[in-house]
Amino acid sequence: MARTRSSGRRLPAGIALPATIRTSTRAPFLQVVKTAVAMILAWTVASIFVHGELPVFATIAALLVVQPSVNQSVGRAIERSIGVIVGVVIAYLIGLAFGTNSWIVLLAVVVSVLLAWALRLTPGTANQVPITAMLVLAIGASDPQYALARIVETVIGAVIGVVVNVAVVPPVLTAPARQAVIALGREIASTLDRLATALTTEQTRAELDALLIEARLLRPMETKAQAALIAADESLSLNPRQRKHRVFLQHDQELFDRLRPLINRTLGMTRAYHDHYDDSLAGEPTIHAIAEELHRAAHDLRLLARDPDEPIVEPGTETAGIPVLTAPLTVATPDPRHWVLIGSLVEDLRRIHVEIAGDDASTG
Repeated sequence: MARTRSSGRRLPAGIALPATIRTSTRAPFLQVVKTAVAMILAWTVASIFVHGELPVFATIAALLVVQPSVNQSVGRAIERSIGVIVGVVIAYLIGLAFGTNSWIVLLAVVVSVLLAWALRLTPGTANQVPITAMLVLAIGASDPQYALARIVETVIGAVIGVVVNVAVVPPVLTAPARQAVIALGREIASTLDRLATALTTEQTRAELDALLIEARLLRPMETKAQAALIAADESLSLNPRQRKHRVFLQHDQELFDRLRPLINRTLGMTRAYHDHYDDSLAGEPTIHAIAEELHRAAHDLRLLARDPDEPIVEPGTETAGIPVLTAPLTVATPDPRHWVLIGSLVEDLRRIHVEIAGDDASTG
């Protein structure tokens, strides 16, 4: 069959649409301003120290170096500088040996790609080498002063990009990490609540499938939270604001580490219920007790996975800290068809209790 786009235009079968050129999120406006400031400063400073050519290399370096974190800016500055130095040297030597014919430009690009591969350069540096060699040869590399000027110009732009990124509100990505971790905790709690409700009511096969599918959505949320924590940690590297934010990040990392086992328990309970369900389960007395404990676990987890700056507002609650599962669970003798499922649910519930309470000594 042919594919159609929203405009009604038909595409031949087997041809995939290219990725969209727009993203769902965009860089903070402050980063755009910082990039513009870095480019202006790089152009101005390079014009003072390097004469004869427009300071294009400095401006491009400043543009590429202003990154979402100081650590990334330093890394990009090093990549850019090394790539330009190697590319300029290759262009100068090839131009000196063979002249500046058009085919020499292609030769320099090929040599640059092979050399970058042989030296195992990073992708950013490896891409920069042939680009620089091509630009230098196209503009003129026969003059050693020109080649040296391009290197100096690039270093000026890279340094200015790093300085601007450090001096003007160095980026910190701890807030998105906290939001992702808290959202993960709340979704685990909601999954426990959904499972508790399902335990006490008869379910259709479609409802059981939907319950399991919703529980499995915890995995991509876990991946997203982990990536956000890694990005937050990277944003604090070499960051002068890191001391204050390290405390927040450590709290969020510890919370995430406590949530990960709960994902496994929650998915395991949901899968066990999905696979061993029958209509008589809702009549088991122990099932109702387990459902009540799941609701309590969800309640406790929401208190655990909350922003520590937010006060606990629970009218009628006398518990000052985070409550834990303390009510005894009486297990009545189940129907022989259900004892495996009930035993599995009770054991997972016990482990959830241990993990929410943080009682590592009880972990089995």
